Amino acid sequence: MCCKSSGKWKPCGPSPSPNRQQQQLPPESASKLSRQTHWRTFRVPILVLILLSMLLQLQTAAAGVGDSLHGDLLSCSVEGEEVLTGIQNSKCFKCICQNGFVNCAKSCPAIDDCYLLESKLESSDPCCRKCKGCIFRGLPYESGAEWSDPEDPCKTYKCIASVVTETIQKCYSQCDDNQLQAPRPGECCPSCQGCKINGQTVAEGQEVVASIDDRCLVCHCGDNQLTCAKKTCPILQCPKTKQKQHPNECCPRCTEQRVFIPVTGKCIFNNKLHYDKTQFMPDRCTNCTCLNGTSICQRATCPILECAPEFQEDDGCCPRCAVAEVRSECSLEGIIYKNNETWNMGPCRSCRCNGGTIRCSEMRCPEVKCRANEELKLPPGECCPRCVETAGTCTVFGDPHFKTFDGKFFSFQGSCKYQLAADCHGHSFHIRLTNDGRGTKRSSWAKTVTLKLHNLRINLGQKLRVKVNGTRVMLPYVGRAGDQNVTIGRLAEDGAVLLRSEMGLAIEWDGSGFLQVSVPAHFKHRMCGLCGNFNGSGRDDLTGRDGRPHGDDEVWHFANSWKVGGPKSCSRQRENIAALPTCNKRRSSFYCQPLRISEVFGHCDSRLNPINYIDSCRMDVCECPSGSCHCDSFAAYAHECRRLGVQLPDWRSSTNCPAGWRRNATLANFLDNEYYGDSLRRFPGPGSLKGRRRKQQQQHLQHLQQRSRQNQNQQKQHQLQKQNQNQLLDNEFIKKHVPSSLLQQRAPDRTPPPLH
Repeated sequence: MCCKSSGKWKPCGPSPSPNRQQQQLPPESASKLSRQTHWRTFRVPILVLILLSMLLQLQTAAAGVGDSLHGDLLSCSVEGEEVLTGIQNSKCFKCICQNGFVNCAKSCPAIDDCYLLESKLESSDPCCRKCKGCIFRGLPYESGAEWSDPEDPCKTYKCIASVVTETIQKCYSQCDDNQLQAPRPGECCPSCQGCKINGQTVAEGQEVVASIDDRCLVCHCGDNQLTCAKKTCPILQCPKTKQKQHPNECCPRCTEQRVFIPVTGKCIFNNKLHYDKTQFMPDRCTNCTCLNGTSICQRATCPILECAPEFQEDDGCCPRCAVAEVRSECSLEGIIYKNNETWNMGPCRSCRCNGGTIRCSEMRCPEVKCRANEELKLPPGECCPRCVETAGTCTVFGDPHFKTFDGKFFSFQGSCKYQLAADCHGHSFHIRLTNDGRGTKRSSWAKTVTLKLHNLRINLGQKLRVKVNGTRVMLPYVGRAGDQNVTIGRLAEDGAVLLRSEMGLAIEWDGSGFLQVSVPAHFKHRMCGLCGNFNGSGRDDLTGRDGRPHGDDEVWHFANSWKVGGPKSCSRQRENIAALPTCNKRRSSFYCQPLRISEVFGHCDSRLNPINYIDSCRMDVCECPSGSCHCDSFAAYAHECRRLGVQLPDWRSSTNCPAGWRRNATLANFLDNEYYGDSLRRFPGPGSLKGRRRKQQQQHLQHLQQRSRQNQNQQKQHQLQKQNQNQLLDNEFIKKHVPSSLLQQRAPDRTPPPLH
């Protein structure tokens, strides 16, 4: 047996007793014992080696170890740009700013179906766990590598987890002989001119399964030529019990991961150890040889069958076609198709009638990973989804805070009219924003939004009033701007006005200060105004009308360069640029507390960083004429969460922030709400941790006091009952033992006369 001592494995057994006397053995017994001892000495290293190889060196790999980061989410400000971090092994991760958080990810090869991972001792990559590679004819190959024999292109090799599978591929073609092209140099199979199969076009670089009945028969389009071939499945390291066959795939996969400590010159296969240059057969159709720690296995590729699966029978290692009637037509769902006739079964599948048998092909969709500014979409009529650039979205809310098309946040409290966004190249439209100071000294809010689109001038005003070319219109409204339709309606969620044009421009306005403008991706690098240039980088969004970039401390200079209209468009005659609003921190902490409570907004804080909206909220409550300016930041945060797909609860009821501009709200409207802060309360509120603890303590104290009063009442009642019982006993004793002549009658109770 083996024991573990000080982290090392060693043979061990019952130790001899130090007090046991050694007995003298005869010579023949001593000689026999010497031979047994010699054999045990020789046998122990072999047993240790086998146990180390088969039992002790086998460890289940922890899935995902080292592939992720743990800790608190870091905030960032430049949306979409790479962030340099001070984390350990930072070169293993690429970190970008996404939705206000630093999002880090590894770019490592997939190892989900790898049964034999490299151990840390032999791995040369400090960042990624890798599947164990192969050594073939003295050259190293990574797991997943596939190559052909230079002298025989039809002989292919594939390395999977230290096993090389050698096979001869089978060629297949559907085109006529006059369209068949000879194999190109270094290739095995001929190709068909034009990438079409069953009448369906295959895109350049795309793969298609030639027959859904044999998913190992795959065609590839390259240089407008379609080449089809069939290869055998690679030999897997894992036992059959650890393999899984997915319905739409050709070959099975391993379902577990293991790490083996390398054993020099020996092969590990299916948890067994094979010595160098020894041969073994995993199954009756596969022959393997162990060479330099790599198992080299040969397996024949099964022939391509033209018959349907119901007409196939087992023939040893491969199926074969049984005798079947060859017909000149096919029938499918009551429709008759003639021989060689093709038809489509959708954007991904097409079929052909082949001698009475229906053979259908199916497109293979590659795995696609979209960037931060892209989303995966399935275009109409196409088989595979692809990454498309998302629309640019600019948001204005509160005392106005701006989030540009490229995700940059800034605040600007000017009270005039400004160019918010415009197509500065094609001049197809422009949007202007008019701010209103609402009688304050430093603050302002969005008052009206005006869109100029060809012959239409659309004004979105307070209380959801809509004017088109100066005339008020009722909603819904449909108009014509040049060669495109423009629709204006109301949203069901919050009643806001939504304007849409056929070119993809959209404006959402809530009638009191929240505004969102969306432009399609083809306007990238064409925009200008307060919403930025929409070029994918937020660093140059503060670019003035003259093309000069401004820093974060020059927001007023940047914004005033986009001022339009005369002095009459300003609600304040003079702007106090240098003055900073003074605000009570306790007041801002109280009103902005709901943004810090995750459940109020459906735990959106794991998807979108609320820090920018908290800062905006703190600024808004400093000079608020309505008493509910903090609700603007809540609405903007909720809107962005909804756009990210977060299912929101009824946050407006929870925070007492109804839709629209609420006038004359006071502190009393929010003091009794559990989600607001504690700084303006005499005692901590129930919504905070401290408040909840205090409330629990008060409830516990009240419960103890109530029990104490109950106990006191019970004791009093008990004492009173005891006194009454004692009084009755005394009365009975007196009546029995004291003569009545000695008893004096008690005078009735009466009020004594007053003293004079």
